[in-house]
Amino acid sequence: MPLREHIRELRTRVLWSALGIVVGAVGGWFVYPWLVDVLQAPLVDLAARRGELVALNFAGVAAPLDVQIMLALFVGVLVSSPWWIYQLWAFVTPGLTSRERRTTLAVVGAAVPLFLAGAALAWWLLPAAVEILIGFTPQDAVNVIDAQAYLGFVVRLVLAFGLAFLLPVVMVALAAVGLVGARTWLAGWRWAVLLSFVFAAVATPTGDVVSMLALGVPICGLYFGAVGVCALVDRRRRRAESARTGEEPA
Repeated sequence: MPLREHIRELRTRVLWSALGIVVGAVGGWFVYPWLVDVLQAPLVDLAARRGELVALNFAGVAAPLDVQIMLALFVGVLVSSPWWIYQLWAFVTPGLTSRERRTTLAVVGAAVPLFLAGAALAWWLLPAAVEILIGFTPQDAVNVIDAQAYLGFVVRLVLAFGLAFLLPVVMVALAAVGLVGARTWLAGWRWAVLLSFVFAAVATPTGDVVSMLALGVPICGLYFGAVGVCALVDRRRRRAESARTGEEPA
């Protein structure tokens, strides 16, 4: 496919992905009151336990509208994840064989639950992260938190975890199309572990050790699990090639 066609196809897929996110954001707009209550629940619970003032503050006339738009788009990204992940797959598949398409389709089928699992892990971690960070507030001081800063922090945390959990999908997809094999992935395991924790340190807005470990350790586990799947993909490819050539697989 010529470069111009690739660019046109990419533009089409991006537009379709954006449309799906906007449609999901419409639903997010209507569940905004409920969502704000859910997202600030860790602050409310912490204030009740500590007997201190810990609350959100909407600083500025346009702040409530900005926050509602941000959270609506956040919901749109989450609920439309099967759609935009499929669009990514559809952009890649034109250059693949029918067998490679079936393999990558299975990989994409695993991408959605992985993305949502990462988002769920971030949500599970959120109360602990909030408690650790609020715990640095000096005694006899109050903590009135900017709503845009807090809710933006939550959005970045959830999306960072979700996107990080897509790493195995990328690895297996590259193995499926024959670009990177399991041996190559395994040979770079030291760099993978290092980069996993560097990414965790940068991607988690809290900056605390608990959040970094909570993201870095699962990424490493997913990396080595994906290496195992890549090895199975490589073995299957070698068997298919040997069946075509009549030679014994290596």
